[in-house]
Amino acid sequence: MHLAYPVVLSALLFCTGVYGVLARRNAILVLMSVELMLNAVNLNLVAFDAWLSRAARAAFPHDGLHSGQALTLFTIAIAAAEIGIGLAIVLAVYRNRGTADIDRLRDTAEDGGGSADTGAGRDDGAGTDDATATGTGEKAEASA
Repeated sequence: MHLAYPVVLSALLFCTGVYGVLARRNAILVLMSVELMLNAVNLNLVAFDAWLSRAARAAFPHDGLHSGQALTLFTIAIAAAEIGIGLAIVLAVYRNRGTADIDRLRDTAEDGGGSADTGAGRDDGAGTDDATATGTGEKAEASA
C-alpha cells in the first residue's frame, strides 16, 4: 500500500476537524471535531510507522520497535482524558448558564454576567430611582 492513501485520508479528516472547530457553535460538536483532528494525527503516526519500519527492515531485520504505534497509544489515552475533562466542563457550564452554545457563552462573558446585571440597586447615581427623585426635588424647590 502506498503512503499517499492514509496521508490524504488523514489530511481530509484533519481539515474536517478544523472546519468543525471553526464553524460549529455547540461545545460538544467542537470537542468532537478536536477528536477528529487527533484521530487524523493517529492515522499519520501509524502510517508513517508502517512505512518506516518496512524501509528499516532491510537494514535492521531484528528491530521490532514500533514507536509510531506506541505514540498513537499515548495520544489515544490523552484524547480520552481530554474528552472526559472537556465533557465535565461543558456539563458544568450547561448547568450554570443553561446553554452549551459557544457564542452565547462568549457574549455573557463579555457583558459581565449577562442579563443579571440590570442596574437596579446601584448607588452610583445611574439608576432610574435616583434620577426621578432628583427631578421631583427640583420641582418642589421651584414651586416654593
